[in-house]
Amino acid sequence: MKKVIIPAVIAKTQEELDDIFSRIKDFASLLQLDIMDNRFVPNNSLDFDFKIPLGKYQFEAHLMIENPEKWFEENWEKVDTIIAHLEVVKNTEKFIESVKAKQKKMAFALNPETDVEEIKAYLSRIDQVLIMTVHPGFYGSKFLPETLDKIRRLREMKPELDIEVDGGIGPDTIEEVNEAGANMYVSGSYLIKADNILERINILKRKIGMN
Repeated sequence: MKKVIIPAVIAKTQEELDDIFSRIKDFASLLQLDIMDNRFVPNNSLDFDFKIPLGKYQFEAHLMIENPEKWFEENWEKVDTIIAHLEVVKNTEKFIESVKAKQKKMAFALNPETDVEEIKAYLSRIDQVLIMTVHPGFYGSKFLPETLDKIRRLREMKPELDIEVDGGIGPDTIEEVNEAGANMYVSGSYLIKADNILERINILKRKIGMN
């Protein structure tokens, strides 16, 4: 199963977003855009009509917002994967169908307090699951080791599933989530706030045997 390191992008202005892109350069092929509305989580990010360098990266939109359906209707062309929080999707089946109809990948995210059993019924129709290993909304939140069991249980439910982890991922935690069964690793502050992003990506890769 393919492993991938995914930088997480949080930005409040286009200028801040452009600066992040200038520093990431070609160090990653897949980026996560963290969309926050200051309601579902107590922070805001990319809640404006942002511009991204199309064709250079694959993008996934992590929708930490109260109305992921509306965002998808207005912005689906910008990204390749939609990650919506299961906790707020109003009509799960309909949302899966609408995302798939646009030829996009579909994923659900689970907050730390949400049991993996709640997503079991949808596993055959979605492409990946994002396990939050922190309470969402900020760079630098503390990793929650109790979420490791959720990764293990999810891997048992569907062995071939792409399992993504997000929150507190750095050199001290990436080995744990890797051993638990994750294969997609989102890292925010550890990468984005670094002076040398490439060096830190390589540190994470070495920790899980990617290079």
